[in-house]
Amino acid sequence: MKVIASSLRKGNVVDLEGKLYVVLQAQNIHPGKGTPVTQLDMRRISDGVKISERYRTTETVERAEVDDREYTFLYQDGEGFHFMNPQTYDQLVASPDVIGDAHYYLQDGMAVHLSTHEGVPISIDLPRLATFEVVDTEPSVKGQTASSSYKPAILSNGLKTQVPPYITVGTKIVVLTEDGSYQERAKD
Repeated sequence: MKVIASSLRKGNVVDLEGKLYVVLQAQNIHPGKGTPVTQLDMRRISDGVKISERYRTTETVERAEVDDREYTFLYQDGEGFHFMNPQTYDQLVASPDVIGDAHYYLQDGMAVHLSTHEGVPISIDLPRLATFEVVDTEPSVKGQTASSSYKPAILSNGLKTQVPPYITVGTKIVVLTEDGSYQERAKD
C-alpha cells in the first residue's frame, strides 16, 4: 500500500526494493525556502543495518502489510523473547535485535503490542508506564526538601534513573518506558 512519506511515524514498516525497514525516527523538515522534506531514520529488519533517507513530503513510499496485536510477555531464554497471543494461545519468539532496549522494561505477564510481518515479529510497543523497585540509592539527607535536586538510583531491572530525595531502597516507583525517567511513587 502506497502512503505519503510525511504520514510515516516511528514504528511503521516500509518496503524499499523488496526489503523491510522499520522507521526509528521520522522528522518533517520545512526549510524557509524550497520544498519540505521528510527525513526517515530506518533499520533493515533482516540484518539490523541502519539507513537514513530523505523524501519530498508528497512522495509516496510502499508501506508493508503488518499485523499489530496484543501479546503477553512470557519469558526470555537462549532462543529469544517468548510472547503469547492471549486469544489463540499461539506463541512467538522475538530476537534480541527486534526487542532492543525494551528488554529492560519487560516483566512476566506484561501486555505489549507486537508488530509481525508474515508471522515474524519485527517491532515492539511497550506500555507507557512500568513499575520497578529501587534496589540502590543514596540515603536521604535530613532537611532536604522534595523540590531540591534528584539523586541517582538503580532499579530492579538494572537501569539507573534519577529519583526525588525522599525515595529510599525498597520503594516501588513508576517510570516512563520511553526513557526510564521517574514519574511517581507506585500506589500499593
